[in-house]
Amino acid sequence: MTTREAPPVATRFHVGLHSSDLARSVRFYRALLGVEPAKHLPDVAKFECDHPPLVVGLYPSPQPAGGALNHVGLRFPDSAALVEVQRRLEEAGIATQRQEGVECCYARQTKFWVTDPDRVLWEIYTLHDDIDHSGFDDPPLLGAAPAEAVWQHRLTDPLPASIPHSDGTLDEVLLEGTFNAALPADRVAALVAEAYRALKPGGKLSVHGLVGDQPFPGPPKLPGMASLVQYVPVETEPLAALHHAGFGGLFYEKLGDIHCFRVNGVELRELRLHGWKPGPATDAVTVVYKGPFEHVADESGKLYRRGEKQTVPAGTAALLRAGPAVDQFAFLSK
Repeated sequence: MTTREAPPVATRFHVGLHSSDLARSVRFYRALLGVEPAKHLPDVAKFECDHPPLVVGLYPSPQPAGGALNHVGLRFPDSAALVEVQRRLEEAGIATQRQEGVECCYARQTKFWVTDPDRVLWEIYTLHDDIDHSGFDDPPLLGAAPAEAVWQHRLTDPLPASIPHSDGTLDEVLLEGTFNAALPADRVAALVAEAYRALKPGGKLSVHGLVGDQPFPGPPKLPGMASLVQYVPVETEPLAALHHAGFGGLFYEKLGDIHCFRVNGVELRELRLHGWKPGPATDAVTVVYKGPFEHVADESGKLYRRGEKQTVPAGTAALLRAGPAVDQFAFLSK
């Protein structure tokens, strides 16, 4: 008697996602993947595909979907396969954002973007050829995780009533897309005030998001990674919010020219804005502004003339040292 060996099990990539409405998520992934769920129970649903070799598990959960996940992608061999997937989604009433021949991630691609019911972003694409530069549609850079005490809020996170840290204990607060959430202005202002409370003297608040040169007409429906954006503030709104909360040394690290694009007559740009909580006002530091301008002024209106000594509080000197203009000043005493 011979024993027949079981056929080998194919290797598949497996991703598990939170779902706030399991039935709604099943309808979405049935259209996206073109197969029925291999398992559909009250507490789990699972799709298994041969092409592509993929397993998607869905788990009912009130947690915000995505978490640290940036986006999920499926690469197909040609544009015809993309058209078929996009057709299924559109026939199911699911909107997609298509991009032809876009330069992204050092490659030229044709793609479309779609979000599931819990706003997990999917990139469906085919690769044409490699290129020697990054391209337009790169996901946002989050930077290396700092060793300091840092608290972060992301666009996909619920807005907390308060930052879960004691007064004056954080080195940095990061607001990743917070100003792009569909939230009342007073709630965003309250979070900025919370950041001021929780930061140490000299602590830094960093804001990253998408802004426009004028008010955006109606809810935005943007392509690519920007499809998560629910509101586009005018580029001066975050600056005004930080200034109102008491932050100083305000500095636009980026008000993007390279990735600028126009939608519905509004010029959209990537913004990175930094501000610092003032340090102690005790003690005095002598500083000299070195140029290149005849003079500059800080938020309080204090004028720094080129080549003239100025005595400033230690907290103001700390803002100058932390900001981008540090090389324009000489610090003569501590």
